[in-house]
Amino acid sequence: MVDYKKSGVDIEAGYKVIDLVKRLSRPSKSVVASFGGIGGLFSLNAKKYRNPLLVSCSDGVGTKLKVAFKAGKHDTVGIDLVAMSVNDVIRCGARPLFFVDYIACNRTDPSLMKEILRGITMGCRQAQCDLLGGETAELSDMYSPGEYDLAGFSVGIVEKSKVIDGRGIKPGDVIIGMRSSGLHSNGYTLARKVLFEMGKLKPSDYMRDLGRSVGDELLVPTKIYVPAVLKLIEKVKVKGIAHITGGSFGEKLGRVLPKGVSAVIDTSAWKPQPIFMVIQKFGRISKAEMYRAFNMGIGMAVVVKKKEAEKALKVLKATGEKALPIGEIVKGKGKVEIK
Repeated sequence: MVDYKKSGVDIEAGYKVIDLVKRLSRPSKSVVASFGGIGGLFSLNAKKYRNPLLVSCSDGVGTKLKVAFKAGKHDTVGIDLVAMSVNDVIRCGARPLFFVDYIACNRTDPSLMKEILRGITMGCRQAQCDLLGGETAELSDMYSPGEYDLAGFSVGIVEKSKVIDGRGIKPGDVIIGMRSSGLHSNGYTLARKVLFEMGKLKPSDYMRDLGRSVGDELLVPTKIYVPAVLKLIEKVKVKGIAHITGGSFGEKLGRVLPKGVSAVIDTSAWKPQPIFMVIQKFGRISKAEMYRAFNMGIGMAVVVKKKEAEKALKVLKATGEKALPIGEIVKGKGKVEIK
């Protein structure tokens, strides 16, 4: 006799995951109903806004998960999942309200799910938003045992008159960068090829240049910039925000530039973390390609007036961010020059 469990789907294990999330999550008073229902209910306090706009973003963790599989470490990729969405939500000045996840796996292993969800709930706390709900899907025909994929969805809110879209950016404005925690969640296909295939390294291998194992370095979670950026836009007129992910500065910063201006990034202003130098050396990768594939030590960039740059730096540093001027806005045609 064949049943659903024998064919590859364990419904009871799914119920255990729901109970697990209930224990791990710490919903705010805005959450009316969450896990176990058909949908999560969130009470929106629209009275705080004159003309509120909702902002939605979605993303995943990418092939960084392959490193987690190799290392057998799954408690930080959930932070990455949250970070990749909420860091995009705040690009227009919006405050993240809630987050929803999707986990697809070969089999629902409650101990594995606990590790993943611990990271997701931690990420939501760092982003000051609620984990409103999610879905776990057993797809035994699509994923190998022990493998899974993650997707996340975040919704935020911003006053229409306070949307940050780059329109006011002008020549003379200063670009301030906030340091990344490492690779974050981009460029891992290249990093894995260089380190694991060309370099013949294993996640457990210790590297003196890194001060820890390769796996521990690659699994450092993506930094969540929500508290710092929200505090900054309270104190300073921020003209543009760029989340430096895939495509790095050229693509992400280029998106916020209006007509008639370009951006010049001075790479001598900061020193990338050792992991970037290790990858460049092992793979014999050009500087241009490194700055195209990786964040190179800067995870978020904001554009402010020159006269407010010093104040912006003080505000960011007060939040614990390592921030510094990394470039300027000049007349141009929407290009980003990496010097």
